[in-house]
Amino acid sequence: MTELISLHYPLKELPQLTSKQVLAMGFFDGVHLGHQKVIQEAARVAHENGLPLAVLTYNPYPGLVFKKLPQPWHDLTPLDQKVQLLGKLGVDRVYCLQLTSHLSALHPEEFIKEILLPLQVHTVVAGFDHRYGKKEYQADMAHLPEYAAGRFDVLTVAKKALGKSAVKVASRQIRQDLAAGNLAAVTESLGRVHETTGLIVHGDARGRTLGFPTINIWTPEVEFLPGIGVYAVSAYVDGRWVDGMASIGRNVTFEANRPVTVEINLFDFADEVYGEPVKVQWYAKLRNEVKFDSAEALVDQLLIDQQKAREYFQEKVD
Repeated sequence: MTELISLHYPLKELPQLTSKQVLAMGFFDGVHLGHQKVIQEAARVAHENGLPLAVLTYNPYPGLVFKKLPQPWHDLTPLDQKVQLLGKLGVDRVYCLQLTSHLSALHPEEFIKEILLPLQVHTVVAGFDHRYGKKEYQADMAHLPEYAAGRFDVLTVAKKALGKSAVKVASRQIRQDLAAGNLAAVTESLGRVHETTGLIVHGDARGRTLGFPTINIWTPEVEFLPGIGVYAVSAYVDGRWVDGMASIGRNVTFEANRPVTVEINLFDFADEVYGEPVKVQWYAKLRNEVKFDSAEALVDQLLIDQQKAREYFQEKVD
């Protein structure tokens, strides 16, 4: 099991290490294909030298601390999910360093002396665009070997492109694709289906009266949902994965100016599961949210949506 160690600068009472370690650095939000390439290279070095593999990541997102963002911040992968994904890639421990003004003001040589050397690094691995301090300090991977001065090795991983595209895999683009409901691009960039978590709570029970009972999902504010629309999804609830269709929207057919809710109609599922935790995998967008003239018109569309979603999952099986 991957160990999570929270750190705050200046570092105090570090866990005892019995050997040096290979350290991959980065925020790693999304743990997308580019991030995976960094971890895989670090894992290769760790294996070749018989050393443990560690990750140094940060909390929270730098832009949240040092910029006024135009909208609330949502992680592609909250810390617990990030640790799980890194663990699947062979990471032994994750150091999560609190991002503060004092930390960000460190000169690269101070960063090495006060952060990296105490972590007993054998090799530091990061993507070509990773930074560990102020731009005016040239705190980038191109200059890290100079700052390291032979005290540890440095491996810089070049950008990861998708197929023949020259566009690098980037968390920013994944966010844009999620907001647009372009889940095929999201899945390609992540190398997996985007997943969120939540809790099943009580809703209006209107879907039941329409013949499409739904589970209503409270999603943690920090998590990044796709944009408003109707989707083919799979939900892990009550110990099993169940296919279904999800609506992210305001239920505009029945009432204006409602808050955004997440409702999922699970196929061939009738259990009462209020209060259960749930994971949701977002596979494909079926359509945008539409205001219908009547409940009957909505039901007609839901039948079409359900058929499309079932066909989508059947094609995946075939």
